[in-house]
Amino acid sequence: MKMWDILSFNTFVTQDVLIFFYYIGAVIIPIALYFFKDYILKHIPLLQRGYDKLYSYYNHSSGNEKRTFLLLSIGIFVCMQLCWRMLFEAMIGYFDMHDYLHIISEKIS
Repeated sequence: MKMWDILSFNTFVTQDVLIFFYYIGAVIIPIALYFFKDYILKHIPLLQRGYDKLYSYYNHSSGNEKRTFLLLSIGIFVCMQLCWRMLFEAMIGYFDMHDYLHIISEKIS
């Protein structure tokens, strides 16, 4: 890979960048949101109201409803992680396809 290919956008450097941003979104952002939850709730009233309603619902629920709520929350988190992964796999596949088609077009001409 030549520097001119990168500068002229004939070769993309996106795969490494996409993998970097995937891990930021999949690992660092959930951890950061967990640690900064109190700060976020204090400064965004809409989220505070939603959190208060969920907290109130959870506290007035029976043990079986609490387990269901917890399992549902874990399921939503896992589904969102899966969607995040599939989004980045599709983008990486798209840019790989571009690279392969570019290589094929160079061999043909």
